[in-house]
Amino acid sequence: MLKYILIVKLIVGVSFIKKNFWLVQNLIFIGAFIYLISSGQGYYYNYLGVFLGGDVLSYGLILLSFWICGAIIISSQKIYKYQLQSNWFLLIVLFLLLMLIFTFSSINLFIFYLFFERSLIPTFFLILGWGYQPERLQAGYYLIFYTLFASLPLLLGVIYCNYLFGGVNYSMLNNLNTSINLLYYCLILAFLVKIPIFFVHLWLPKAHVEAPVSGSIILAGILLKLGGYGLLRVYVLIQLIIRFNLIFYNISLVGGVLISLVCLLQVDIKSLIAYSSVAHMGVVIRGIITLSLWGHIGAYVLIIGHGLCSSGLFCVANIIYERLGRRSLFVNKGLLRFMPRISLWWFLLCSRNIAAPPSLNLLGEVILLNSIISWCGLRMGALAFLSFFSAAYSLYLFSYTQHGQVYSINLCFRINRCREFLLLAVHWIPLNLLILKGDFCVYFVCLNSL
Repeated sequence: MLKYILIVKLIVGVSFIKKNFWLVQNLIFIGAFIYLISSGQGYYYNYLGVFLGGDVLSYGLILLSFWICGAIIISSQKIYKYQLQSNWFLLIVLFLLLMLIFTFSSINLFIFYLFFERSLIPTFFLILGWGYQPERLQAGYYLIFYTLFASLPLLLGVIYCNYLFGGVNYSMLNNLNTSINLLYYCLILAFLVKIPIFFVHLWLPKAHVEAPVSGSIILAGILLKLGGYGLLRVYVLIQLIIRFNLIFYNISLVGGVLISLVCLLQVDIKSLIAYSSVAHMGVVIRGIITLSLWGHIGAYVLIIGHGLCSSGLFCVANIIYERLGRRSLFVNKGLLRFMPRISLWWFLLCSRNIAAPPSLNLLGEVILLNSIISWCGLRMGALAFLSFFSAAYSLYLFSYTQHGQVYSINLCFRINRCREFLLLAVHWIPLNLLILKGDFCVYFVCLNSL
């Protein structure tokens, strides 16, 4: 793990040199490939220091962090072209990547909390410094205060665990032998807000709408996954306190159906994609709450798949926004008639959002639906409605943007660029190829069963 941290620090030094914008992008992808081919697949933690380590669960998310940060730089060509503080932008992205690596490789719950909170700072600066809309300061405040307010109980829970057990390493806290109900809420509330669960999800659409494309990619691709990762870690520790799981299960299920209906009422493309992320992450919450091995496997697979698919949808929405200057579904119609190549990418990504084969989303949702129905089969009707509406709003998004009457003002646009096709391919190709390595997730079964 230390060599990858040193690679990121080397890239930070390169980012201060002028006209090295694309070199930084290439170095991040090189780091991702090095991590891909050289990391082991051990069941246990590989202890690399006092508080750093790695296992199968952190492996996939660190690799996703490298990949998404490389995609952020590809998508931000306008920042380099118009010299909008490009060196500071690279520094913030690399600092965020470093915080994510520390977060996913922490073996100590307190160190995980520290880097979990520090990842908010560069995201706030991305929204505030390079956001498109005048309300970006309010969106940044929503992001900070929602997550910080919910994270304070997590800090208190970590301190109390340290008082009870004399340490907060994951190996020391395995299956906490306590029945304190308040500790249950303290340990999971911050992650439920981060993922986010229904009722505390209002910060996410606000942040997505006001953020630049780089902020939307990092929010959809990585920061939402911090909540799922934290739940996967913490629920293994508090398996004795499960009497409240049904409450959060029902909230996420009913909230998923309501959010799917809200998606069908949206007229802003980015807002629709943001609300769809809330609905998909609700499925992840229900899979983790089942406390079954298959539920945790499906949640892990869907976290990776949704990180690639959702950020790809934000990228293709930004391509339209850069040409037409607006995101309204009432105006952006008939794109199939004069942008057929981009329409193909719209189809490919919207179909993956429905979990069409062959995609990693399909594998994750099949596993999750099996585990959820086996845990509580009485709510299978609500799950059927949720699956139907998730397909409905994806088809709604595709049909409204690609068909209909073309506005004459839309005929003034730039031609497609290879950079844009590369950006979309970076999301779509791994999303379809990773299903060939679905057996890798079986290692996570062994990790939890030992």
